[in-house]
Formats: sequence, structure tokens, C-alpha cells
Amino acid sequence: MAEPTFRQRRLGEALKLLRERSGLSQREAAERIDYNVPKLSRIENGQVPDIHALRAMLDIYGVIGAEEEPFLEMWRRATEKGWWKPHRPEDLDFIDLEQDASVIKTFQSGYIPGMVQSRGYMRAVFASSRSQRSKVWVDGQIAVRTRRQDRLTGDNPVRYHAIIAESALKHADRQQLLHINQVGLLPNVTVQVVLDMAGLHDGHNGPFTLLEFPYAGDPKVLYVGHAAGSLQIEDPERVKASTLTFKHLSTLALNPDESAAWIERLAAER
Repeated sequence: MAEPTFRQRRLGEALKLLRERSGLSQREAAERIDYNVPKLSRIENGQVPDIHALRAMLDIYGVIGAEEEPFLEMWRRATEKGWWKPHRPEDLDFIDLEQDASVIKTFQSGYIPGMVQSRGYMRAVFASSRSQRSKVWVDGQIAVRTRRQDRLTGDNPVRYHAIIAESALKHADRQQLLHINQVGLLPNVTVQVVLDMAGLHDGHNGPFTLLEFPYAGDPKVLYVGHAAGSLQIEDPERVKASTLTFKHLSTLALNPDESAAWIERLAAER
């Protein structure tokens, strides 16, 4: 059975919080909706209930009338099949988070961040993998990554802040460098460059991404990708520490205008 998505876990956590606020134990709540305790526990851990069970839970937890709508919307999102799933992208967990985020802050030292990658750079990254990939697979992954970039535009664009280490930019061609500056012109996008001359800093511990969400009570998430997979961290203290690290890196980096000028000079050399 597949692991619950972020949306599904969020719904389960919201229902658990409502139950606790109503003063009901899991056993008491399960008896009222004619469930057993293990089934209710699975729902609170991300298994999505049917709409009738959801309404029954909201009723016994004291959520009525217009107060139901936010939870119904959470349920609709939890049952929605993401457009990206048929493509089976390798970073499926991150895409699930990315689609709901209202703010994304990322520090990257090895690769150009996905949101500002050009198609040519994407193809070069996939081609550099030690695993042999078919052209059909590569084309599919490029299509997914390109569509993900739509989050930067549209009616409700994500606020995006990327800090890129000089080491990542050294391997980018002219087209990619100019593409970064073009995306950086969007009012909701901030791009900064950390130069090698900044010396040692916490960014040398590795890349990371922070995501914030628009729903009240949603946790901030620290996402860390690595060679064997990824980690999604919601622990407030660890997220806070990484937030402070990002803020520190932002002060070490060139400001956005200086960064754009530096990238333009580097592109001119290519």
C-alpha cells in the first residue's frame, strides 16, 4: 500500500486535532461512527475516509455549517490524483509538497534549482546519470519539470526564493544562466548567488528546501534530498534551525540585483 501523501497526512492530522479538541478518545469517537479503533487510527495517519464518514466525524467533533468547508476542501485535495503521478517522477514526494506550497525557499550548491532550470540543462542533468534512461523517459521527466515551473506564474503563484552557490553556476551554459535571470524578473521570484569568496558557511552541509503552506495550522516542512532518497522534516526546532541558516546564507549572498549582474557577466564569458 502506498504511503500517504502530504495532503492525506494533513487531513488525518486535522481530524485528529478536531477529535482531541472535542474531548473524545479514539475509542469513543470510533464507537459513535461505528468504526473500530484501528480504522480510525489509520484515518488519523493518512488513510482518506469516504465523504459520508468525513461528514460524520465533523458532526460528532462539533464542526457544522460553514465551518465544514475548509475540511471538505482538504478532503477534496486529499482524494485528488496529481497530474504528475502517471509520469512516475523520481522526486514524487517533493512535487506533492511543491504543488500546495505558498512559499518555497531553497539553497542549492550542486545543481541549478529545478524551478529555474532551462530545458537544455534538464536534459544534460538526466544524461549525466549513471543509469541508462530511454529518450521517452527523459522527455517525460522534462515535461513534468517544465510543468512544475508553472507554479511561478498564474493566478496564485508561489513566492520563490533561491540561493545558488557559485559552484552550481560554474557548470551551467550561457542559455541556462540567461534563463535564471529571465525568471528572476518575476515579482514573486528572488534569486541570489553565494560566491566562493564567502568562505566556509553552513551551506556546505548540503542543499535544502523550506516550504510553507497557506492553510492555518499547517506545519512548515524542511525537505532534504540525498543520493538514496529524501527526508521530509516537520519538527519545528529543526525547521527553525534551517530557516535561520537560510536567512544567514541570504546575508552572505549577493543581493538580487548584484546576483543578476554577476550571472550576466558569467554568461558573457560562455
